[in-house]
Amino acid sequence: MNSMLRKSVLGIAGLAFTGGVFAGPIAAHADARPIEGKPVAVAVQADKPDSTKLIPHGVQGAQSKIDLNDEQTANAKAIIAATKKAGLPERAAVISIATSLQESKLENLGHLGDRNDHDSLGLFQQRPSSGWGTPEQITNPEYATLAFEKGLKQVDGWQDMPLTEAAQTVQVSAYPDAYAQWEQQAADIVAHHWNS
Repeated sequence: MNSMLRKSVLGIAGLAFTGGVFAGPIAAHADARPIEGKPVAVAVQADKPDSTKLIPHGVQGAQSKIDLNDEQTANAKAIIAATKKAGLPERAAVISIATSLQESKLENLGHLGDRNDHDSLGLFQQRPSSGWGTPEQITNPEYATLAFEKGLKQVDGWQDMPLTEAAQTVQVSAYPDAYAQWEQQAADIVAHHWNS
């Protein structure tokens, strides 16, 4: 019995030692100070614009979304580039893209014949007869964006307005509330492409 007790004690001691060898280094690191740095996913998120800057009031109403083709994506990128060129913040790009999504689905539209709203053209459906520029100018994505954003900058407090109010003040649309439905997609586009 003495021999059996001795084997049991040695066996338990062996298990404790083995467990200590494996658990020891882990336990030793558990007390160490935390590793400095961020996970990769957090570092990537830091490169994206702050969502409170993109949608400061939250989205209003039901949201619409369309799949973008290469041309539409290129037009969205052109709007972002023009916004940066104008020295305006991400919010201006969100308003501009949402406006273009409503007006043309980010397609640089030429004259649509009988389906045309008067002489409306381009990404923002701007009208040469209303002083937006020549047909060649307003079908140029950079020019059209800068013209829209020039109008936006003339709206007192546009940065603090709901998107649909800011867009409508510039566009004077027959459907003033329609811009709001594109806010989430516009913010997603800006978040994805602003720093690319």
